Amino acid sequence: MKNHQSNSINKLHKISVAPMMDCTDKHFRMIMRKISSKALLYTEMIVAQSLIYTEKKDKFLKFNTEEHPLSIQFGGDNPQILKEAAKIAQDWGYDEINFNVGCPSPRVCSGNFGASLMKEPTKVAKCIESLKNNCNLPVTIKHRIGVDEEDSFDKLNCFVKEVANAGADRFTVHARKAILKGLNPKQNRNIPPLKYDVVQKLKKFNPELLIEVNGGFTNIDQCIQALNNFDGVMIGRSAYKHPLKWTEIDQKIYGENITLKKASEIIFSLIPYIENHLKNGGDTWDICKHLINLVKNIPKAKLWRNKISNKSIKKELSIDYLIELTIELQKMGY
Repeated sequence: MKNHQSNSINKLHKISVAPMMDCTDKHFRMIMRKISSKALLYTEMIVAQSLIYTEKKDKFLKFNTEEHPLSIQFGGDNPQILKEAAKIAQDWGYDEINFNVGCPSPRVCSGNFGASLMKEPTKVAKCIESLKNNCNLPVTIKHRIGVDEEDSFDKLNCFVKEVANAGADRFTVHARKAILKGLNPKQNRNIPPLKYDVVQKLKKFNPELLIEVNGGFTNIDQCIQALNNFDGVMIGRSAYKHPLKWTEIDQKIYGENITLKKASEIIFSLIPYIENHLKNGGDTWDICKHLINLVKNIPKAKLWRNKISNKSIKKELSIDYLIELTIELQKMGY
């Protein structure tokens, strides 16, 4: 367990990197932290019930101190279980807790949590209240602008007001509704149209609330423009697939006077971390499956990625060979 003083929710987090299943594990978060020292990072969604009843809590909770500020995202619908999860999150030193009411996965919805919970605002409010009453951390919520046919602004506004009264500290609003029947999770990220105007109207009707917008942001300039209307911007797949596009976060969003890092510099800075991971029984592919996204749109990028991938998957990638390949990047100016 870790002792860490949580940062004030009001002074950080203009930019955050969304929780993404099978993406935002501790290794990707370390890569992203090399790119931005300020952006708020998230864990993958953790099912609160699974956390409470497993003896291997390290598997869900362990992170690196360099990852701060870091939010842990819970999925669930049982206030008693969330009560215990909140205590655990605080004990482990997370900066805040986020409650998932946005995931459209059938597996998640069949457990009556994720986006389907938007249809039950009173239950969501009780969950938020339970989280708030059992820790000293900020408790935030991530949700959609609607679900299926329940997508009127009045329903959204009533949902937000009820959850705000329960104590939610920030609302991260994916500016698409979720369609639970007929679309899979990937389609739900693209097919329902983005409606930033709905989220902007929500902020106008609730100026006292911290409202962050999510969905469709692919570059830093879009985020800067959105910050004129919202308290924060959450970026998702673009950060995962194209992490180097976001090297200007600290400079352009937070006013830090920094030198932008190249792919080779980021990889070199991660070598001690990778060595330590291997010493503790880890696998190079655990990290390299994320690392390969750093090298794109440059000469021989595909060849470089293939070398890393093939060696990693076969468990044949040595640190020396990784350094050798990274020197190749450095010599090319990347």
